[in-house]
Amino acid sequence: MKDLKYLAAFSIPIVACIGISLKGYFSYLTPVFAFVIIPLLELVFPVDTHNLSSQEVDSKLKRKLFDWLLYLNLPLVYGLLFFGIYEATTSTIETYEFIGLILSVGIVLGVNGINVAHELGHRQSTNERFIGKALLLPSLYMHFYIEHNFGHHLHAATPEDPATARYNQSVYSFWITSVFRQYGNAWNIQLKLLKNGKKGFFSAKNDMFWYILLQIGYLFTMFALFGTLGLIFALSAAIIGFILLETVNYIEHYGLLRLKTKSGRYERVKEIHSWNSNHVIGRIVLYELTRHSDHHFKSSKKYQVLDCHDESPQMPYGYPTSMVLAMLPPLWFKIMNKRVPREMILA
Repeated sequence: MKDLKYLAAFSIPIVACIGISLKGYFSYLTPVFAFVIIPLLELVFPVDTHNLSSQEVDSKLKRKLFDWLLYLNLPLVYGLLFFGIYEATTSTIETYEFIGLILSVGIVLGVNGINVAHELGHRQSTNERFIGKALLLPSLYMHFYIEHNFGHHLHAATPEDPATARYNQSVYSFWITSVFRQYGNAWNIQLKLLKNGKKGFFSAKNDMFWYILLQIGYLFTMFALFGTLGLIFALSAAIIGFILLETVNYIEHYGLLRLKTKSGRYERVKEIHSWNSNHVIGRIVLYELTRHSDHHFKSSKKYQVLDCHDESPQMPYGYPTSMVLAMLPPLWFKIMNKRVPREMILA
């Protein structure tokens, strides 16, 4: 029964479905649940630093349940997306309700879309990677697969990584620098891959080109089915989705830097280069994303067997709560700056 705890990850889509159905002020039920109720629950529930034994790890890796809990997000995300757009464009609603529905769908795109896509993007199976990329499509962030796997994991916690927030950088500044630099980096990585494979720009192997066509096709479909309002809804929800991702990126590595060795190269990525959180609610809602230090230590590890490392820098709150705090830069700096290792600040 303990393995079923990850069903809690479906709580946000369920709440979003309720909000979309009831409309009115209930259209804001999802953001209230995600950024008020969940943070409050994180304060109530204890921190769990328990790691699995080798026997437990073997058992959990053999259970397909954990994989199906990820796969089910594909129909959930697309079902809610179309339900939200349909209700927003065919019902007589006020502007505030329209905005609430966008926020609800956007949060689902970020939490159950991009977050799950991140997990599946590290898998070796082509089918799982396909599902991951499909979950990135409605957030218009398919390039994330390339930049994250071939860029971020190589350059994390260095100035070369756009997804690593600098010490004293606000989340609002980070949104701008990370979004544009990651997209540029994705193209640079893609062009290098084409060159190494002796392929041209218009090769079928140019994934970035296909991503553009697929995302334009998606937006055209939304426009054809639901008109201008549907297009505005799809674009706005996508922005909410990837802004949530970038907020998570912000808190995951804020202020942490790898030091250079005598040879002038950066030290290898260690458990100390990502912020870790063992707050139970955030862990299960985000499929253990909050055990980010172990993920960077070994990115091929599946979410259900990620460990807590004592040497990892620990966040005082869970990821959902920390995302809220990040929106208030003075408060964020007051809480987090003193936790950043001094040698990293001076690096």
